Amino acid sequence: MQVGNARYLRPQDLPDVVPVFPLTGVLLLPGAQLPLNIFEPRYLAMFDDALRGNRLIGMIQPSLTEPRDESPHAPPPALCQVGCVGRITSFAEMEDGRYITSLTGVCRFRLFNEAPTVKGYRNFHIAPFAGDLTASEDETQVDRAALLGAFKAYLDTNSLEADWESVERAGNVTLVNSMAMMLPYGPAEKQALLEAPDLKTRADTLIAITEIVLARDFGTGETTLQ
Repeated sequence: MQVGNARYLRPQDLPDVVPVFPLTGVLLLPGAQLPLNIFEPRYLAMFDDALRGNRLIGMIQPSLTEPRDESPHAPPPALCQVGCVGRITSFAEMEDGRYITSLTGVCRFRLFNEAPTVKGYRNFHIAPFAGDLTASEDETQVDRAALLGAFKAYLDTNSLEADWESVERAGNVTLVNSMAMMLPYGPAEKQALLEAPDLKTRADTLIAITEIVLARDFGTGETTLQ
C-alpha cells in the first residue's frame, strides 16, 4: 500500500500502538480519503504529535452496543473492535486554530489492549489487517450494474445529482469505497461496510443497505436482506 511518500507492505511497517480518533458514523477505508475538521484541544494535540511522528491516526467508532455513560466521572467510552489506520496526507491550519486535514486510509485494524493516554487522547495496541496491505481487490466480482442502479435510485429519490462522467470512469474499488464513505447511512451500516471481508461483499452490502433504506423511508425498492 503506497500512501503519499510512505509504503506499507507488511504489518511490521505499521506501529504497534496508534492514537485513535473515535467518531460516530464516520468511515475510512483503505486507499480512500477522509476530510476532517479538527478543533477539540486533545485532538489538535493528537494531530500535532502525529505530524511530528509517523503521521498515522486510527479512525474508529464508539461502541454500537454498549450505552454511553455521560456522567462527569464516567470511564472512557467503549469502542468498536475494528477501525482503519489513516495517514495525514494534507493539512492546513486555520486562523481560528482549527486544523483542516485529510487522512488517506492505509489498512483496517483490530483493537487490542489500551495503551496509556497522552495529552487527553487515547492510544491502543492494534493488529493490522495484513491483507489490506498486500492483496489487490478483485474488481471483476462486483455487480457494477446493480451498484450503479442502487446509487441512481438513491439520488433520484432524494433529488440529488452526480457527475456521471466521473462515476462511469471510476474503477470498482474507487466506486464502492467512495459510495460506502459518502452515503449518509447510520453507524451500524458504516461498521458493516468497514468489516466486509472483500470488495464484492462490501458492494453487495452497500446495495442491500441502499435498497432497505429506500424501501423503509420512501416505499421504493425491494429489500434483499431477511
